[in-house]
Amino acid sequence: MSEETIFSKIIRQEIPTPLLYQDELVTAFRDVAPRVDSHILIVPNKHIATINDVTSDDELTLGRMITVAKKLAKEEGIDEKGYRLVINCNSDGGQEVYHIHMHLLGGQPLGPMLCC
Repeated sequence: MSEETIFSKIIRQEIPTPLLYQDELVTAFRDVAPRVDSHILIVPNKHIATINDVTSDDELTLGRMITVAKKLAKEEGIDEKGYRLVINCNSDGGQEVYHIHMHLLGGQPLGPMLCC
């Protein structure tokens, strides 16, 4: 499935965005509307619309997303105090861009997982 999203364009640098990390599987960059002090998005280079579309062929990519999150958390200096990784799925889950992405959130106390 090859669908154009804003993330696809950022991955290819058609939308110039400072990248924090990129390899053959994933790309990471700062969220343009950060919700906390440190808000980074980690996306697979391959378009996968939602977590429901993940297959066993995507396991290496999903694992890479987590190891890149760990690396970036250390670089951001938030690894020791803590951070949160979030992947939203579909509208009720809060997904806004239909290209899976992991939010790396930290740099301040994040409070409870769900507030309401």
